Amino acid sequence: MPCGCRHHVGRDHLPYPSLDARRSTVKIGILGVGHIGKTLTQRLSAVGHDVKVANSRGPHTIEADVLSSGGQAVTAAEAVADADVVILSIPLNRLPQVAPLIAGVPAGTVVIDTSNYYPARDSRIEAIDAGQVESLWVTEQLGRPVAKAWNAIGSHSFAIKSEPAGSPDRIAIPVAADRDQDRQVAMALVEDTGFDAFDAGTLADSWRQQPGAPCYCTDLSRQEMPGALAAAEVDRLPRRRDLAVAAIQERVGDATTNPDAGYGVRLNRVLFM
Repeated sequence: MPCGCRHHVGRDHLPYPSLDARRSTVKIGILGVGHIGKTLTQRLSAVGHDVKVANSRGPHTIEADVLSSGGQAVTAAEAVADADVVILSIPLNRLPQVAPLIAGVPAGTVVIDTSNYYPARDSRIEAIDAGQVESLWVTEQLGRPVAKAWNAIGSHSFAIKSEPAGSPDRIAIPVAADRDQDRQVAMALVEDTGFDAFDAGTLADSWRQQPGAPCYCTDLSRQEMPGALAAAEVDRLPRRRDLAVAAIQERVGDATTNPDAGYGVRLNRVLFM
């Protein structure tokens, strides 16, 4: 199956097409303050974007370190109101719950999904188990196009392994989207978080960055990313995903073998590549 990925495009070549080119600050609403949502809030506000973040328990429950770079804790409705970009950083099975909220977001707003399907956490989703690409399921639930980004990097790597643009060991993050506007904005924001954005093609091809794929949480460079995307084998993804989960669960809680922060990357490289 041919890979639909395109070439990497740097931040300097990615203007926000839906925004005023004279304005560098982007209004971003983030739903979810788990490990990925927390780092997104910190990084994107640190570079000067206007970031509002919400969770399901109310703004008073968002810890101060999440807001340490200037993010604002708000309600979910306030987070998406008047946003240029909405980032969904919640478990995949909760996306249908926020669909009514996203339905009120203007069509020109870029919506970025960071989620992944894990049956043990999300419960079984028949359509995905039958082979539907996760991101296409997401678009059906939300009733609108999305970009898929930040799903293929582990939370620990995302939190500590950012590098300045041009660094030789900078990690690449694949981005998939159907609309050029969604793709370009998502890629620009990935660059803002300290990683190389790599155009991974359309949402139909985004299975190549799902759990179990060679590029999933394996901390690859821009040069390594095309080969990893091309090497993905769709029928093997669920089995490899579940093997990784089982291996981690077998070690967690055992004082002698409890996995360190880098264990997931090492394990995924063995199982997925």
